[in-house]
Amino acid sequence: MLTNFIPLFIMLVMATGLALTLLLAANIIGPNRANRIKESPYESGMDPVGTARDRYSVKFYLVAMIFIVFDVEVVFMYSWAVSFQKFLESGAGLGVLFVISFFAVILVIGLLYDIMKGGLEFD
Repeated sequence: MLTNFIPLFIMLVMATGLALTLLLAANIIGPNRANRIKESPYESGMDPVGTARDRYSVKFYLVAMIFIVFDVEVVFMYSWAVSFQKFLESGAGLGVLFVISFFAVILVIGLLYDIMKGGLEFD
């Protein structure tokens, strides 16, 4: 039974070996010119000056949360659209359509609330 997996193990060993060889080659051959700017920490495009207690705008967090919510919405909508034909054939199509419509209405209300609060206006 394990003989069926021998090609898979060989491929995994070869892929790991290639990755390690390329990393080692890049480390040996590649240029290593360290300077003060390259060694400084990168903080999302902002200069890392001051304390870690600096305040961020609430819009930063609001945009991040909106992205996550609508990303999850796309996952639900896509899976619903793919399986909707099966729901119609089983007789549960209208119930599922109602549930997904209710879900979409809640998200649209949240989007309208965000627009009214100015969460999508950038300076």
